[in-house]
Amino acid sequence: MDKKIADLRKEYTLQGLKETDVLPNPFAQFKIWLDRAIAAELPEPNAMSIATASLDGKPSVRMVLLKEYDERGFAFFTNYNSQKGQQLRDNPWGAIAFWWAELERQVRIEGKVEQVSPPESDSYFQNRPRDSQLGAWTSAQSEVIDSREVLEERLGKFQQEYENQDVPRPPNWGGFRLIPSVIEFWQGRPNRLHDRLLYTIQDDGSWIIQRLSP
Repeated sequence: MDKKIADLRKEYTLQGLKETDVLPNPFAQFKIWLDRAIAAELPEPNAMSIATASLDGKPSVRMVLLKEYDERGFAFFTNYNSQKGQQLRDNPWGAIAFWWAELERQVRIEGKVEQVSPPESDSYFQNRPRDSQLGAWTSAQSEVIDSREVLEERLGKFQQEYENQDVPRPPNWGGFRLIPSVIEFWQGRPNRLHDRLLYTIQDDGSWIIQRLSP
């Protein structure tokens, strides 16, 4: 008999998270956790969900890949005409979450979103695999298409157009950067009494750390 969804449970027992365990800077703390996820050879440790909302507040969420991060924020790249791209133009706020199940860890981030500069988008695009570059030209992301064959035909067209030459970045493709106002580090604990440490940015650019009830 199939197990009921309501009966699916996991007890979190690996470790705890104390205020004395974390660094004052959340970006430095994030690096420690991401490096640990990479070292553990987790599948796509840079995968993150990003939630956006339309101008009238209707939310949507999907998985993307983190490609850059520093003190300015967390960057990913996409088609600017996609659903998320249009929503971020209309309502430039978002939330992202990383889930590293094997480490019983989650990082949740909220903040304002802005486009990265064209030179930054050009630099990243030039380092993408050629097939991915051609894919950016091929897909009118989020638009309805009649069949898979439509994509294959468009791909063939661009393969021919850019044969034996560099593939330029499409003008409607580039990066977004989420500038965090809050960053939460979550560590699973027994009895659902998880550890949650929330960093909140202050007007002077410093961060305060508070413990949240699970």
